[in-house]
Amino acid sequence: MFFAQFVDSCLADPQAKQMWRDLMTATQYFWRHPLAEQVREEGRVEAKAEMVLHILEWRGIEVPDAVRDRVNACTDLNRLEAWAQRAMHAEDAAELFAGE
Repeated sequence: MFFAQFVDSCLADPQAKQMWRDLMTATQYFWRHPLAEQVREEGRVEAKAEMVLHILEWRGIEVPDAVRDRVNACTDLNRLEAWAQRAMHAEDAAELFAGE
């Protein structure tokens, strides 16, 4: 955002300044658009799923394909967070799903 404001303040030609503002309005609109929020949410889910699996792997716990597939298929951030916490103490990858 700072860069966009800086460029705007440096443009002396009114037509160029208006073109810049039109471009930036469209860009800023995209980041507030529901599609952009969906993309960000999907990125958070993917990152959290990777974290769950990495915790198990870093701890030297074998991750069977069935566990990997279930974690990667999950789209619930709260559930993935719970699994990440369980992964910190689990002795076996299947313990992630205990009680579910």
